[in-house]
Amino acid sequence: MTENKSSLAPPPIVQVENIYKSYRRGSQEISVLRGINLAITEGNFVALMGPSGSGKTTLLNLIAGIDRPDEGRLLVAGTDITRLGELDLARWRAHHVGFVFQFYNLLPVLSGLENVELPLLLRDLTRKQRREHAMLALELVGLQDRVHHYPRELSGGQQQRVAIARAIVTDPTLIVADEPTGDLDKTSATEVLALLEQLNQEFSKTIIMVTHDPRAAEKAKEIHHLDKGVFNNN
Repeated sequence: MTENKSSLAPPPIVQVENIYKSYRRGSQEISVLRGINLAITEGNFVALMGPSGSGKTTLLNLIAGIDRPDEGRLLVAGTDITRLGELDLARWRAHHVGFVFQFYNLLPVLSGLENVELPLLLRDLTRKQRREHAMLALELVGLQDRVHHYPRELSGGQQQRVAIARAIVTDPTLIVADEPTGDLDKTSATEVLALLEQLNQEFSKTIIMVTHDPRAAEKAKEIHHLDKGVFNNN
């Protein structure tokens, strides 16, 4: 089922066209996505929902350029990323996608500021410029007083906010979030969802979020339900 809670919207920034994806497990081929079509407009906040094994994380990974489809086209801001070689795809991801994962994926030996700086190492910036960009991102997520703290010194919610700062520091085309509240208590989850909503509403960030939590999905403007590799339109 698809619930569209947005009004008249601009042209798609993401176009998923007839995407198929399967994986091999031994001699068995497991079909994960079967002929998926999806258009996401710039500035939208989309939630992908569905039971375990429905294909929602696989679809998110394909849109983010982490994985490749077996068939179909996938255009992001006019670029067909299915046609990019591995090196070009890696460069494309670094410039266009900010990642937020369930378990934060912060490096424990780096401070919050240093973790946020990491994506900027691929940019032609001075150390001072990287620090300035990272500080701005941390201020945006409300952690300007925790910049020199290490992950072990931060709560789960604070670690996820560092991860969001890292995701937005390059000003990406897309923010992709895979169960961003799945490892958080209710209070921290509410704060993280409010931050994502702020990034969408105030900064027009395009966000695609996988979640199993209906309360998290309520923050999205558009909800798509996957079941056994297809959208459930019933």
